[in-house]
Order: sequence, then C-alpha cells, then structure tokens
Amino acid sequence: MTAAIVVEHVKKKFTLRHNRSFKELAMAVIRHQSIADTFLAVNDVTFDVHTGETLGLLGLNGSGKSTLLKLISGVLTPDSGAILTRGRVAGLIEVGAGFHPDLTGRENVYLNGAILGMTEKQIEANFRNIVDFSEIEKFIDTEVKFYSSGMFLRLAFSVAVYSDPEVFLIDEILAVGDEPFQRKCLDRIRELQGEGRALIVVSHDLNMVAGLCDRGVLLEQGKVRQDGPIDDVIKTLRDSHL
Repeated sequence: MTAAIVVEHVKKKFTLRHNRSFKELAMAVIRHQSIADTFLAVNDVTFDVHTGETLGLLGLNGSGKSTLLKLISGVLTPDSGAILTRGRVAGLIEVGAGFHPDLTGRENVYLNGAILGMTEKQIEANFRNIVDFSEIEKFIDTEVKFYSSGMFLRLAFSVAVYSDPEVFLIDEILAVGDEPFQRKCLDRIRELQGEGRALIVVSHDLNMVAGLCDRGVLLEQGKVRQDGPIDDVIKTLRDSHL
C-alpha cells in the first residue's frame, strides 16, 4: 500500500510566557535566566497512514493531537523531523479557518477553495454542490462575520469535502453542528473512505471513532503510547480513565 501521510521523528515545542512583575523581569535579566518556559507538545512522533486508511488520533486533552494535526496540514511547521503528504490535503481543524470575516459566504468559497489548491474552474464546477451541502444558500451572499459557528462549520466542511482531497483531516469539528448535519457529514466521510482517501480523525466521541477508523494512534504527553487496531487503542484510553 502507498503511504499518503508519513510522520518521521517530529517534534514541536511552544514558548509559554507568564505575566511577571517588573522586579521579577529585572532580576531574571541580571541573573541571565530565561523569562519564558517551553512546552514540548509533540515529542519524537513517528507513524504513517496509507491510502484508503482511516486513522483515529486519540489521547487526553493536552496530549498533542491538535498540534500534530496542524503540523500535518501545514498550518504549523515542525521544529525537527519530517512530514510528507501525497496529494491535496484538506480538513476541518478550526472553525472558520481560512475564512475572511468581511467577505461573503460566496467569496469565501472561492478564497477557501483556492487555499485548498482548487482552480477557479474547479470551484465553479463544485459551487452548487458546496452550497447545497451546506444548506445555507439563503445566507451565501451575507458576510461571514454574521454567521453562527454552526454556519461556519457547514460551509467550511462543504468546501473541504468538495476540494477532492487525497488526505482529509478532522479535528473535533463535528461537535459544532446539529445532529442531522453531523449524520450528513459522516455519510460524506464514508463516501471519501469508499473512494480510497486517507483520513485522520480526532474526536472524544469514541463510538464514532470506533465506527469510522481501522487503526488508532494513542498520544500521551506528546509521545506515541500505542499504535494498533482501533478497538485495542480505545480500550487502552478507556482503561487509563479508570
């Protein structure tokens, strides 16, 4: 099988700055001490995802899941290691990411489609499908700063799934939509699976993950604790709560 996503020894750290008094800052400078702490969010992570495979990326809050997804999508760059992806990468990582608040829904479809690598001709060919799927045709010429988070989700998901991605990333985003739209999204995700796309799903809804994914990677404090069949990984995660 061909690898659609390759993650090799990836590390990503963030600098945490704290509010300090002027006296504390002055003393830190005098003593040549750092005034910021670093946090290693992703620590030497390695795995791959093959074409046609759906991977559940699991872990407790703060385990590094969302950071890793942003690294794979290209929103963030790793401090060390390498990430390789095959073909177009699309996903739902943050509500409204790639949308400009002062542009209308229609204008944002073209903007977001272009960001995802679609040509203007491809966007025009899929525009009706995108709007129909989103179910917000009435508001398509309204500036998106007036959209609810649910409307953002509908339009963002619609653009992403009709961008013809080889790699599709989903981060907890389905929790924003109402139940009928969630079911519609899951049906569309299953269509992408049937077309042989590679998917990574991050969600705290373990039943949904179990129904969608073949395999799981469990992160703990930025490291891979387990990589294996999804049911085994979910069991480990559930046992860790006990």
